Amino acid sequence: MTLSVLIIDDDDAIRETLVEYFEALGHTARGAATAAAGRRLAAEHAADVVLLDLRLPDADGVQTLDALLEDDPDVGIIILTGFADVRVAVAAMHHGAVDVLEKPVDLELLAAAVLRGAERGRLRREVAVLRERERESATVNASAFAPTFNQLITLAAKNADAPVLLQGETGTGKGFVARQIHDRSSRQSAPFVEINCASLSAAFFESELFGHERGAFTDARQVKRGLLEVAGEGTLFLDEIADLALDVQPKLLKVIEEHAFRRMGGTTALRSRARIIVATHQHLATAVSEGRFRADLFYRLQVLTITLPPLRDQRAQILPLADAAVPRGAALSDRAREALRNYAWPGNIRELKNTIWRAAILADGQPIAPEHLGLPTPNFELRASPRSLAELEQTAIRDALAASANNRTKAARLLGIARSTLLEKLKRHDIGNADE
Repeated sequence: MTLSVLIIDDDDAIRETLVEYFEALGHTARGAATAAAGRRLAAEHAADVVLLDLRLPDADGVQTLDALLEDDPDVGIIILTGFADVRVAVAAMHHGAVDVLEKPVDLELLAAAVLRGAERGRLRREVAVLRERERESATVNASAFAPTFNQLITLAAKNADAPVLLQGETGTGKGFVARQIHDRSSRQSAPFVEINCASLSAAFFESELFGHERGAFTDARQVKRGLLEVAGEGTLFLDEIADLALDVQPKLLKVIEEHAFRRMGGTTALRSRARIIVATHQHLATAVSEGRFRADLFYRLQVLTITLPPLRDQRAQILPLADAAVPRGAALSDRAREALRNYAWPGNIRELKNTIWRAAILADGQPIAPEHLGLPTPNFELRASPRSLAELEQTAIRDALAASANNRTKAARLLGIARSTLLEKLKRHDIGNADE
């Protein structure tokens, strides 16, 4: 992957060395000695990543950072700083820098940071496109909910400071509802950030949620902002909350009660302004009785509780949701619509969307017919054994891998799960080489 790298540093030796280094790696690299020259170059030649020195002769580094992000919100900016500027660098992270590296910089670490910065920008652009497509179908999806259910979403959106607990079977659309609550609330212009509590170890999860200071643990080489900081005044969505490690639960409770937290290895209390929404397919009351979940956290989270019913109990939703899931250029035949209406959907909305996505591929431009859906006979009732559900999951995974040319990251994204969760399922179902 060829990247465009802009180096803004008034030290001629450092700037020229970095330009030569990235050109030797096959990237396009340009250098500027001042903030003004850097902004001109960024305007003339869109950069994927900017390496920015905080001490420039004509402008403050943080102000330059703000100006660059105002010109191009998707550019990844990496701060290069001397040790004495660490506090300023932390401020730069709050303003949107993706990384901070101390001079003299290790070139291999810098190259890796540049790739991460470029990937973040690419993902931001993809997310923007996906969100736009999601908003196009949001009206259809939301209209499929019963009026009383829509009223609950509106109530949760109106009370934008109260925690929300979403519960329901896997695939019932808890993530979609969390997004709807955010988009209908006064926080809609702020970030919506999500994390799956089941996909990370306790230590990794704590680092992701709270961030860490440089030196907090062996590999903590620079300050990292946690998702609580990234969310800002937006929404933090914690999926699969029942799987949150017991030793992390009191720390989350403190955030909810006191609206404050500390980064790992830090001593400074930071203010949390994010709204908390959590989701689970498990019964939290049962988890409390079994000692897997703290009772005080459970009571604090269920201020507003929304239970999402399974799709089999809301037949009126099936066709509106199916129509919203049909890709552009594809269409459902009347016979396919009848098959969709008569199926019990044990995997709920997620299974419905994956089934239609797979059927559209098989139909190859023709109207989607029942044979493309691959569903059981119309008289099928929900008596599926665990094995039949496992087979459905295997089919969805194999289709996602085929559609993504065996790229596990893309396949996980298509399935709506974390890459680590996909790898676990690959091992469980003995599909391919899960360690690749």
